[in-house]
Amino acid sequence: MHSFFFLKQINSKYFYYITDKLTMIQATTETDLIFYLQTEDNRIDTSVASSKIRYLVKFTNDLDKSVQYAYSDTHLVYNRYTKFSYTYNATPDVYTGAVNFKPSGYWKYEVYEVSWTGAVAISSGNAPINENDVLPIGATHGVVQGLVTKGKMNVSDKSGTAQVQYTQRQEPGGTNYIYYGQ
Repeated sequence: MHSFFFLKQINSKYFYYITDKLTMIQATTETDLIFYLQTEDNRIDTSVASSKIRYLVKFTNDLDKSVQYAYSDTHLVYNRYTKFSYTYNATPDVYTGAVNFKPSGYWKYEVYEVSWTGAVAISSGNAPINENDVLPIGATHGVVQGLVTKGKMNVSDKSGTAQVQYTQRQEPGGTNYIYYGQ
């Protein structure tokens, strides 16, 4: 079975992939992020409508192992895939979709399905804060059903904010000699 993914970075073109392997999301630090992932083929709780499903995404930095959780601030489910939208904020918030992907580099993402039997409420006490959070039984309390998909994300530095920056100097007018050993 082929998986297909639409990946979009704000202010750029759509990227379309057909692959049998994990798909890499391309992101940039200090910017909003929109991407599309296949979710409906891997749905766990089919007893509720897709409007009663939200996805909790766990982002783990490969370098420093820092973890951020976030629910998408947009919930659009299509026939086979779901639109995920996150807003940049210096202070991440799991419930509002605010993320801060620093440091740049490779991140792993894991998408967990969360279902509700009553009204969907993405807020503290109503939506699990991580994949292991178990809330008291209630119609407005979400239940983590399990892992739906996972993959890698490459986060590049926003132009001018690189952690290591180099300054290019003007080429000298005269002849430069480099002598071995000096």
